[in-house]
Amino acid sequence: MRIAVAADESTGVADAVLDALRERGHEPVPHGALAPPELGERDDWAWASELAARDVAEGRADQAVVCCWTGTGASIAANKVRGIRAALCGDAATAAGARRWNDANVLALSLRTTSRAQLDEILDAWFGSEPSADAGDVANVAHLGAIERGA
Repeated sequence: MRIAVAADESTGVADAVLDALRERGHEPVPHGALAPPELGERDDWAWASELAARDVAEGRADQAVVCCWTGTGASIAANKVRGIRAALCGDAATAAGARRWNDANVLALSLRTTSRAQLDEILDAWFGSEPSADAGDVANVAHLGAIERGA
């Protein structure tokens, strides 16, 4: 899968995310502080996370991972893009649940609190989980789309 990846600084697990995705057979599409300098991308969390989220929303990437110091700002920025369901996940159980019950398509991570071991556990849970086919879960995700459309 093509996975857009954004970080506002190259600290903590930011660079490790790219390697961890490659190790799992994914193709990372880097943004912000992770992007090649010649692209001239702004590395602030709002801009970098928006770029990654737009990659998903516009079909250039299947999913995204967005990172900032707390993960909160990256999550908020990504969630402003129509069609994005970003989830801030600090552990594997939350990541699995976000994929299963919320059909989350963007994983938000804290650069401050996520260790490399946690990163591996979170990514394994995220990519090892599929959206639920349960009628209630499907209805909840559909309702998110209706809220987004102003219905």
